[in-house]
Amino acid sequence: MALFFSLTTRIGIAIEIGIASDYHENDQNSLIVEGIFKSASAGILIYMAIVDLLAADFMHPRMQGNGKLQLGANISLLLGAELMSVLAIWA
Repeated sequence: MALFFSLTTRIGIAIEIGIASDYHENDQNSLIVEGIFKSASAGILIYMAIVDLLAADFMHPRMQGNGKLQLGANISLLLGAELMSVLAIWA
């Protein structure tokens, strides 16, 4: 994974250097590509958070056996997502 990250980072920097002279920030195509990349990275972040991090916590035997704990964890999860959405207004 570290090798993949180090290679893709360098490739991304090389691509950026190559297109820097032709890149226009407010061009329609540039905005579309930027939106696609941002949505893809946000989707990957959401997937990693839900599948890799939260699933282990929510599938723990202690969580499975306690209804109040499940309810509190789900309410906390939804409240945290709502607060992050409110913060995104100013980002």
